[in-house]
Amino acid sequence: MKLDTRQPRKQRKFLYNAPLHLRSKIMSATLSKELRQKYGVRSLPIREGDKVKIMRGDYKGKEGKVVEVNLKRYRIYVEGVTQKKVDGTEVFYPVHPSNVMIVELNLKDEEREKIIERRAG
Repeated sequence: MKLDTRQPRKQRKFLYNAPLHLRSKIMSATLSKELRQKYGVRSLPIREGDKVKIMRGDYKGKEGKVVEVNLKRYRIYVEGVTQKKVDGTEVFYPVHPSNVMIVELNLKDEEREKIIERRAG
């Protein structure tokens, strides 16, 4: 899924207009060293239920499960990473997947194991 252009304008246009089946691939994050050695893959698309560690930003170092993956906004929501609104309610803080590292995979779906094997193969 490599674009032929390096122009920021066209890169942004592609991200803005990307179809859903490509958006999930764009929402990939690096794997921890242990997982990387175990599966022989450097990065995987994030799914709900994966345990991630935040590597950048205000919440750096926090770990938690992915509660929601928002393909439209290219953001994920992590358990325990919340922000207080003015009226006092807690809302999840949106995190970009490039700023997290997958620590533990959600393998409840048998298909995902096949996908990982296929990518490593």
